[in-house]
Amino acid sequence: MADLNNPHDRYFRETLAQPAAARDFLRYYLPADVAALIDPAEPPELMRDSFIDAELRQHLTDLLYRVQMLDQRDAYIYVLIEHKSYPDPEVAFQVLRYMVRIWETHLRQYGKLWPIVPLVLYHGAATWKQPERLHDLFVDLPPALQPYTPDFRYWLCDLSHYSDEDLKGEAVLRAALLALKYAFREELRAQLPQIMRLLYDVVTAQRGLEALETLLRYLSVATNWVSGTDLRAAVEEVFLDAGDEEMTALAEKWAEKWVEDGIKLGRQEGLSEGLQQGLQQGLQQGLQQGLQQGLQQGRREGERAGLLAAIELGLELKFGDAGLRLYPEIAAIDDSARLKAILDKLKSAATLDELRRFYREW
Repeated sequence: MADLNNPHDRYFRETLAQPAAARDFLRYYLPADVAALIDPAEPPELMRDSFIDAELRQHLTDLLYRVQMLDQRDAYIYVLIEHKSYPDPEVAFQVLRYMVRIWETHLRQYGKLWPIVPLVLYHGAATWKQPERLHDLFVDLPPALQPYTPDFRYWLCDLSHYSDEDLKGEAVLRAALLALKYAFREELRAQLPQIMRLLYDVVTAQRGLEALETLLRYLSVATNWVSGTDLRAAVEEVFLDAGDEEMTALAEKWAEKWVEDGIKLGRQEGLSEGLQQGLQQGLQQGLQQGLQQGLQQGRREGERAGLLAAIELGLELKFGDAGLRLYPEIAAIDDSARLKAILDKLKSAATLDELRRFYREW
């Protein structure tokens, strides 16, 4: 289930699928001179296509918006959210590939190209130090070749560089950005009431309830820094203390429902991961045990082969061909201790019958 593999993906998509949240996100988090070109009266249109590689969808989300500019021309804003804890140094090249795919699609559909503004939103734990221009990925690019080498830059929106007060936009968007900002940080628990308060004024509307559901579900499965008890306590602090009986009932209903459902999903995910880890550990242990058993078996088989070789030689030397005819019967014996005893008895046995009686009575 993709949502379990990448709860950040689901949360980001559900939040920015709302026109007001998408409008404010592009308005406040694009470069100011680019945002100034977009007609604020026309809401961005979310395109449903995804252009990232299937294997990267575990830690990347891409959203493509078509916006109308003030001069009535269309343009695209391509938003790529980077979920990995450790940034990928090839992001600029990845973004270029996705942009080319978008242009290929729209050349087929419209026969022309529209500008694309790529935006990378990052909320991982490690500091982002990756090149933001494609040219920076080339090693020792001579100046004479620069005009012939494609270049562009993406706009980086690193949430760690924003103070909580600098996060702008409508309440649902700010709550989402705060949750993403602290998802990998221990401070998340202390930030929960602030995040919940952003939703307080809108929670009585249906959209607000959906936003609260989405937030609780996300925090239940996407982070190790808060528990179901922490989430319930934050909801109670913000909503239940308001003294509004209707609000109290709604908050209790949604907190219980989504915290418990989120924990169930988290347990399912944990079970799945646990099974995988168990299988891997079992395989490693099995290999180790198999190696040890193989060495032991090899030693046993080597010892048995040595004993049989000695017995075969002793039979031939002491009893000739008659002794060799007895060998296949002795060679069928698996017990090395028994073979050792036969070898010792072979030294003192006067006849083959005496030797045969000895090992048959063992």
